[in-house]
Amino acid sequence: MDQALVRRPLEVAALVDRLTSVPGREGRLTHLEMLPPRAAVTAAWPAWAAPDVVAAFTARGVVLPWQHQAAAADAAHAGQHVVLATGTASGKSLAYQLPALSAIRSARGERGQRGATVLYLAPTKALAQDQLAGLAGLDLDVRVTTHDGDSGRDQRDWARDYAEYVLTNPDMLHRSLLPGHARWASFLGSLRYVVVDECHHYRGVFGAHVSHVLRRLRRICALYGASPTFVLASATVAEPEVAAHRLTGLDVLAVTDDASPRGRVALALWEPPFTSHAGENHAPVRRAASSETADLLADLVAEDVRTLAFVRSRRGAEQVALTAAELLAEVDPSLPSRIASYRGGYLPEERRAIEEALRRGELTGLAATNALELGIDISGLDAVLMAGFPGTRAALWQQVGRAGRGAQDALGILVARDDPLDTYLVTHPEALLGRPVEATVFDPSNPHVLGPHLCAAAHEAPLTEADLPLFGPTTRDVLDLLTGAGLLRKRPRGWFWTDRRRASDLADIRSTGGAPVQLVESETGRVIGTVDASSAHGTAHPGAVYVHRGETWLVQSLDLEEHVAVIERAEPDYSTSAREVTDIAIVGEREHRDWAGCRLSFGEVDVTHQVVSFLKRRQPGGDVLGEEPLDLPERSLRTCAVWWTVPQHVLDEAGLAAADLPGAAHAAEHCSIGLLPLFATCDRWDIGGVSTAVHPDTGMLTVFVYDGHPGGAGFAERGFRAAHEWLTATRDTIASCSCDEGCPSCIQSPKCGNQNNPLDKAGATRLLDVLLGTDSGALR
Repeated sequence: MDQALVRRPLEVAALVDRLTSVPGREGRLTHLEMLPPRAAVTAAWPAWAAPDVVAAFTARGVVLPWQHQAAAADAAHAGQHVVLATGTASGKSLAYQLPALSAIRSARGERGQRGATVLYLAPTKALAQDQLAGLAGLDLDVRVTTHDGDSGRDQRDWARDYAEYVLTNPDMLHRSLLPGHARWASFLGSLRYVVVDECHHYRGVFGAHVSHVLRRLRRICALYGASPTFVLASATVAEPEVAAHRLTGLDVLAVTDDASPRGRVALALWEPPFTSHAGENHAPVRRAASSETADLLADLVAEDVRTLAFVRSRRGAEQVALTAAELLAEVDPSLPSRIASYRGGYLPEERRAIEEALRRGELTGLAATNALELGIDISGLDAVLMAGFPGTRAALWQQVGRAGRGAQDALGILVARDDPLDTYLVTHPEALLGRPVEATVFDPSNPHVLGPHLCAAAHEAPLTEADLPLFGPTTRDVLDLLTGAGLLRKRPRGWFWTDRRRASDLADIRSTGGAPVQLVESETGRVIGTVDASSAHGTAHPGAVYVHRGETWLVQSLDLEEHVAVIERAEPDYSTSAREVTDIAIVGEREHRDWAGCRLSFGEVDVTHQVVSFLKRRQPGGDVLGEEPLDLPERSLRTCAVWWTVPQHVLDEAGLAAADLPGAAHAAEHCSIGLLPLFATCDRWDIGGVSTAVHPDTGMLTVFVYDGHPGGAGFAERGFRAAHEWLTATRDTIASCSCDEGCPSCIQSPKCGNQNNPLDKAGATRLLDVLLGTDSGALR
């Protein structure tokens, strides 16, 4: 019997009391929010549903569907495009599986030929595998399979020729199904439903890419006489009908009233204490969120509370699992085996084994990156720990929703990092709780996104005048540019792809910067894992310390052309961190506002990055042992930015000394980057910044915050629109921080390429007062 079925009920209030009463933890709980339980509302099974499909769900314990499941299923069956936006664990899968499976069973020919097909899209392979397991558990005569990067050649051929329900991801749709649509003609010509699961995940440049992949899919289906119904699902999406329309280009009905049962949910906001030692620049340092999370994870596992800990970085997930296991070993030698880590970069068989062990209850604690944030159905989880705010309120509720599946009570704990945004949120819970999730932000008209997809579409089938409205109002302008560059050729019947390359290779839909870098063991030649191309310069450079599943490796060499880093096992007593220099040039200003003699601008910029060296830091302790140079190429990026300038005479009138300006601007830049996720649907790592006392393009003190994606992702523009509120919050966060000269909770940044030098806390507050026209003389 599944261990999850025989567990005792979770008493969340008592559990919080036990966690907070541990000696030395006084004052760490800054807020506790208790969400009340909710009763279920059911509906009858639709009359159109195939009897064997209803019987299969009934056998799985679904006596009657929830009301929102029936409403969404009815709409989809009637051919209405629909987005189901109800809470995590509210049974959204049944809402699209019921009409999809019924269509397959009803339309199958007498000889077993497929008469209707279904395409399911998930942002991760793990989620598709989870859906596959759920469909297999229904034990229906439906030919279902995955089609992804882990699928072998035979499996892919079978999916194309025989499968009725194919589970894949936008990447495979973009690179495999659409370019090879002629071989998929039978499947695409019978396509009845397209399911877009976890649709809130498609934001920024990734969302813009996926919106065009879906438009290309609609176009190719029409060539084969099909017009599939789209069903989108998400637990956390604002204005779901607007987001779904932007993603698909279709009018979509939103179903939002959640009729599923829910137990009590306790959300605790938790702030680690200051440590006794100072960090860089002698600033006070809070205990690391990862260390605090490891302690809490160990406590919960020791109490047999099934817990999932979300950690921001791959290295952090490994370290939390290791530390928690070491703590548990002191209590009971059998407990460390009940904790594991989970992150991207693991081999497929490693990921599947961990997922299955968690489902079966063999693991009690798991430290994971957000690879497990999405809707993987792991029943029986009691608690979720978050080592740092996950970037958006939508992501926070998505992660909390992993616990308390069904009507169980659940505990979520947000452990603040030493970071301006985290500090602000745990001390201002009203900014986090009782507010709607953020609107999905992406720009399908971004020419850096639209252009490659028009090339891909033309390669799939020549583009015609009738196709242009499908891709948006800027399509003709971009087509003219592509034709002028020789990538497309205009003929009477439309636009044709003229290059010998695969057009789909032009679009890097996840903005990874190219093919992933394989980490190869020097002695055996086996592949240990992978690193995204965009992060390889900083994490897989020669001399880097790399952690994989608790093992430490040293990078011997990095071949960027072959996408290979050679590594060897080692046990160094230090960690490494790359130092990067960034230059920025203004291409053009699109909009501006004048503020109290200063200027706020939005426009295009060119950003140049280069990793020039790396620091070795003693572990534990963090002392710098030395710096070693690196010889890596520059990387360039044309993107969008918001920036503000302060003329010299305004600085003189405010009494800001020239020697203080670099540190003041740098500190203001850091904190503004940390706070932008409150005002735009982004993560700190989606954006970057540059500040200078005199920028060559403006001749003035200038602070830039830019989107970290080609062509922009909409985040900097959101900052421009909400600039007064955003920069006021930035100023208040710096001024109210209890440190004397600046710390990670206000002006120090974990991603600073200059190792947080120079920084001037008092100068940043005065500078922002001047910019905002509220020169109050604070901190004079």
